[in-house]
Amino acid sequence: MKWWHMSLSEVGKALRTSLNAGLSPEQAAKRLAEHGKNRLEQDSGKGGFLRRFLAQFNDFMVLLLLGAAAVSFAVSYWNGENDFVDSAIIIGIVVLNSLLGVIQESRAEKALEALKELSAPKARVLRGGQEKEIPAEDVVQGDVLLLHAGDYICADGRIFENHGMKTEESAITGESLAAEKEEKGLLPEETPLGDRKNMVLSGSYLLSGAGKAVVTATGMDTEMGKIAHLMESAQEKATPLQRSLDDFSKKLSIIILAVCAVVFALGVWRGMGIGGALMFAVALAVAAIPEALSSIVTIGLAIGTQKMAKENAIIKNLRAVESLGCVSVICSDKTGTLTQNRMTVQKAFADGYEWDANEAGTADSGILREVITAGALCNDGSLRGETQIGDPTETALLTFCRQSGGNEEELRKMHPRLGELPFDSDRKLMSTLHEIGGRALLL
Repeated sequence: MKWWHMSLSEVGKALRTSLNAGLSPEQAAKRLAEHGKNRLEQDSGKGGFLRRFLAQFNDFMVLLLLGAAAVSFAVSYWNGENDFVDSAIIIGIVVLNSLLGVIQESRAEKALEALKELSAPKARVLRGGQEKEIPAEDVVQGDVLLLHAGDYICADGRIFENHGMKTEESAITGESLAAEKEEKGLLPEETPLGDRKNMVLSGSYLLSGAGKAVVTATGMDTEMGKIAHLMESAQEKATPLQRSLDDFSKKLSIIILAVCAVVFALGVWRGMGIGGALMFAVALAVAAIPEALSSIVTIGLAIGTQKMAKENAIIKNLRAVESLGCVSVICSDKTGTLTQNRMTVQKAFADGYEWDANEAGTADSGILREVITAGALCNDGSLRGETQIGDPTETALLTFCRQSGGNEEELRKMHPRLGELPFDSDRKLMSTLHEIGGRALLL
């Protein structure tokens, strides 16, 4: 549907949701069960156990071993010996190595999935009129997203409340400049993706401002999902290690085949007979081929992946561990990586006086109470038990309010917000308008 071309009432009706209260928990659970998680489908190309197992045979040296087993079987059968021990041993080695490879890959992927759960983004939504922070993959069509500066936008949505919102959409539209948003106006049906100012797009970030949007598409139905569909046809490139191993295997196999051919010819020339010379050449091939090479490499990489998993490092591709070993410098942002992204108030200063945070609750000061009140009202954060929702600076001010004996929810009911100017980098502050003591105050 062309959501940017519809009025807000039509959008709410089509999505069967309330723009003021969002979906009820029951509605959200039902839609999640019907439509699935809000995530992009990834086809790893490995499939189930059987497909993974057969993929282990996609190696020239392994195929060479199977060929040697087939030759050994044929010679034994041709000579009427019915002694297939050699063939069984060769096949047993190949099967054992393949099973080991599948097991190690599965272990590495389980560690990766566990880390993905830890690193999954969160989203703030309205559920039954209550603000909640949920995993982004649990967002469903019809949810109301509460957006603040710095938030990752996890789904496509139609904006219905806007306070100076600017988003970074270069990953989707290719536009490097920030996109200014608006909640009003019906855009023409043919409006291109980059000009849909009343929409937010999954995979973008809110650079500044704040607002609300109702989710119109999730997962593979988003604009980012359409890009993912196109990418499914792209072939995965081999890592440097894979290319080196493939090249080594081919060269080694050619040398082994050449040596075996010479040995076979010498055996026939010395009167061993074709059957005896062939079995001797097969035995030489089996002894010379490093059939455990792929398993040893897989085990080594799996051990490296597991060690890195313990350090909370996500490895997407098992064989990329070797490539990562060549990295000398890693650049990372500090917040959430080296720190907990949780701030606390240490001191309060006003009118020439200074208070320690732990003394504020017992201080008899009207100016201090005004400071605490201003910090709680000019604030978009919220506290839900031990969960802090919102900007770390704002949640720190709310925690300070509670430590001082106040309650931000009661203050907000007593002095509701009449208007606001969201934080932006030019003004370097956020302002909210309230009625306090019979007069309008801008905090």
